[in-house]
Amino acid sequence: MTSLVPKSESTDIFYPSSDGEPLAETSVHADAIINTVVALRQYLAGKSAIVLADQFLYYAQGYPRLRVAPDVMVIYNVAPGARDNYKIWEEGQVPLVIFEMTSQGTREQDISFKKTLYEQLGVLEYWLFDPKGEWIPEQLRGYRLIRQEYELITDKQSEALQLRLEIDEQLIAFYKQDTGEKLLAPGELVEALQQEILAREQAQEQAKQAEERAKQAELQVERLKEQLRRREAACR
Repeated sequence: MTSLVPKSESTDIFYPSSDGEPLAETSVHADAIINTVVALRQYLAGKSAIVLADQFLYYAQGYPRLRVAPDVMVIYNVAPGARDNYKIWEEGQVPLVIFEMTSQGTREQDISFKKTLYEQLGVLEYWLFDPKGEWIPEQLRGYRLIRQEYELITDKQSEALQLRLEIDEQLIAFYKQDTGEKLLAPGELVEALQQEILAREQAQEQAKQAEERAKQAELQVERLKEQLRRREAACR
């Protein structure tokens, strides 16, 4: 594992905020992500915490290729507010809880690479939610870090968040442990998050188009240079 200890680095190292990939592979998975984010943002409002969806988590300073994009990550003891991406060495905090909306297609990565990475980073809880029940019969499976290793959570209780998790068809329902009150995801907040995601995807598409135009311009310049070289050679 690459060290997370901050080190001096060149200011020209670029840490992308997007890879141009969609939020989720199906609308069912996207709905599960949005519901989880909105409910947890409401729950943590006013606290020193953030809930991020599908944003790059950089875990090794100076190595921008070492990154992962959790579907939902909850980080405590940080200033509230939006982030383009999340760099552990800048924020000083590792995500407390991570949710992955899994499927048969992402199963291997979710239970091997990601599970091992989150365990080594020290993410206290790791939850896998399979909204379609493609490979997790009970749909929801959680792991808690005990003595630096993940152990299966058998009671669907998130001790890190002080919440009880239940299945509500193809969504995760959250209940406060102390009162039993269900966390609700108000429609206007869901719509706002959907607009936020749409704007991000549009910005990603515009960036891809700009990059393609730049490449085409470079090719045109190279062709012009080659034509000039040929003319100069013909004149000689």
